[in-house]
Amino acid sequence: MSNNENLIKIFEYALNQEKTGMTFFETSIQRMGVGEAVSAFKTLIEEEKRHIAFITQILEDLKGKGEVDLSKLREIALEPTDYFDDRAKKEFLEQCLYESMVPDVAVFNTAWLIEKDLSEFYEKMAEKAEGEAKMALLMLARWEKSHEKFFKEYREQLTEAYSKMAWGG
Repeated sequence: MSNNENLIKIFEYALNQEKTGMTFFETSIQRMGVGEAVSAFKTLIEEEKRHIAFITQILEDLKGKGEVDLSKLREIALEPTDYFDDRAKKEFLEQCLYESMVPDVAVFNTAWLIEKDLSEFYEKMAEKAEGEAKMALLMLARWEKSHEKFFKEYREQLTEAYSKMAWGG
């Protein structure tokens, strides 16, 4: 298998994983009862759509020209979102606890695992790639790392808060 064919397989897999993650976020919104959580997931869905567009363009380039052209991708590329400032993060967590979103701990944990797996995949594939394909994979890894960090932070904070709650009685 040629290097180009390998890259196509890598990005086809990445595209499938991004679509799977977006579908998870879309279906998870229905489990959310808090406006801030819904807003965060909607923001992530929009970013996942941009990841999908980014990877789709890469695949078109690889299949058409046999190479990745990052110059065309700059307009699709985005910097990772910082979702909330510190005050909004605190308010978001308080609202989660006030609404007692116990199921959302599982949602945040699953989302964290999805993003963690993707960021690790992109980093591993970047080690094997060269040139603009490597740069594209590193960009994707950076985006997923920011999502991973977001979900990990909330997963840990929610788990900690729930472990300290007085249940029953």
